[in-house]
Amino acid sequence: MSVYAQRPWLKLYSAGVPADIAPEFDTMLDLFRASVRRAPESIAIKYFDGALTLAELDERSDALAAALAERGFGRGDRLAVYTQNNPAFVIALLAAWKLGGAAVAVNPMNKHRELAYLLADSGAKALVCLEELYAAVARDVIASGETAVETVVTCSPLDGQTRDDPRLFASTVRARHEGTLDLEELIARYRGRRPEPVRPSGDDVAVLTYTSGTTGVPKGAMNTHRTMAFNSQTYRDWMGLTPQDSVLGVAPLFHITGLVGHVGIALLLGCPLIIAHRFEPNVVMDAIREHRPTFTVGSITVFISLSQLPGVTKEDWSSFRMIYSGGAPIPPAVTEAFLEKTGIYIHNIYGLTETNSPSHAVPLGRRAPVDPNTGALSVGVPVFNTVVRIVGDDGRELPPGEVGEIVTSGPQVIPGYWNKPEATAESLPGGELRTGDVGFMDEDGWFYLVDRKKDMINAAGYKVWPREVEDVLYEHPAVREAAVVGVPDEYRGETVKAFVSLKPGAQATEEELIEFCRARMAAYKYPRMIEFLDELPKTPTGKILRRELRNR
Repeated sequence: MSVYAQRPWLKLYSAGVPADIAPEFDTMLDLFRASVRRAPESIAIKYFDGALTLAELDERSDALAAALAERGFGRGDRLAVYTQNNPAFVIALLAAWKLGGAAVAVNPMNKHRELAYLLADSGAKALVCLEELYAAVARDVIASGETAVETVVTCSPLDGQTRDDPRLFASTVRARHEGTLDLEELIARYRGRRPEPVRPSGDDVAVLTYTSGTTGVPKGAMNTHRTMAFNSQTYRDWMGLTPQDSVLGVAPLFHITGLVGHVGIALLLGCPLIIAHRFEPNVVMDAIREHRPTFTVGSITVFISLSQLPGVTKEDWSSFRMIYSGGAPIPPAVTEAFLEKTGIYIHNIYGLTETNSPSHAVPLGRRAPVDPNTGALSVGVPVFNTVVRIVGDDGRELPPGEVGEIVTSGPQVIPGYWNKPEATAESLPGGELRTGDVGFMDEDGWFYLVDRKKDMINAAGYKVWPREVEDVLYEHPAVREAAVVGVPDEYRGETVKAFVSLKPGAQATEEELIEFCRARMAAYKYPRMIEFLDELPKTPTGKILRRELRNR
């Protein structure tokens, strides 16, 4: 019998299906509506000094849905959401679902080229975005005619506050842009109206989240209602969360961790989601002190930043019952230092966009072991109803201790990529996810992540495809050749480095090329370091050897 069929991790945790999974309760909208019925006056969102109850969130999302429906948005349509961690993000999600549509989660750091691709590929019919992002990026994208967007609704980071917070918004001015609708005005105009009731099915796409693939072209992962609902309940049951808990939203809501580990849990439990526009350490620490959250999950760099702020004490962290971290590898020394500083042990968690956040997690109350050979900290054991195999290059299942590709199957795995059947067949043969990550399982069922099979760079949990950065560098008139690799970074885990050779007689400085990329790419993508070489190493066929550059 296969060692995986024996499921040795059952010794560590009693795996089984989360409590509330049932055919009539398998969509994100079902979870939210059940919470509204149960406790309509409970706080759903805390945003600086403002708050929304579940009933108010329901009413606001109804109003937006009614407004969109009047403008032709209906079942199967896509609503792109291009904001920071604001109440508008959650309102837009719910509005799309109430019309039987899907949301398209857009990184607010995306620039023209990136936004244009996502809107065109998803076929988004409507867009909700921050006023400042409309002015800086989206207006030109919409005007270019590259997309199918017909309706644009803008919002302000000031929406949802009683008193505008001067720490982040001292220079923020509300701005109405021609051709757009204002979210707050729409909600006021359509308040009390409800769209025709639509109930999505569990197999309907709830959110398209874009992730890079082997070609470097972003792919829309089809996160369905059922896969998101399953893992929202996985978080609840694995970590023992209840409606009395509160969730600190430190991960970006457009990211799968924020979508499921923040929004999904809060909608399911009917507990407060605490958000603060974007991650600014001092502002987030003030939110912790004021709102006293009990749970969060995020990148380890977030917790390093917060714990190293001047004046932070163990008392500041005392409201937390648990903290989980994923998205980037965690050195064992960091968990020990955080424990000493805060009194809290960070539990590891592992998953991908394609697994709707967790496929593995450290059981609550257990400490992850450290592999004596590699020094790696375990990412945990498979969560409910999830089977994970380690396979070799030939597809053969490997025994404990042997290193191979991590392959995952379970109720949280996506059915495929949006309009990309070939990519789906390659990464999800038979519905089993080939993660592209390399690792192993020990004799006790703990899993360890060793390396990535592909050249993807993981900068503080954000994934960067080298070819995309190289393509931008090649746009510079002085660049002859370019190759991009990930290099170790004490804070981010990895950071982006470019190796460049210049055209004969051309000149360019490191600062010039970095600024060139910064102006054209999301902040986490552009290279932080550039090294100039006369020639880049190549194979006999002329292919640049990233491996040699990485080894430098």
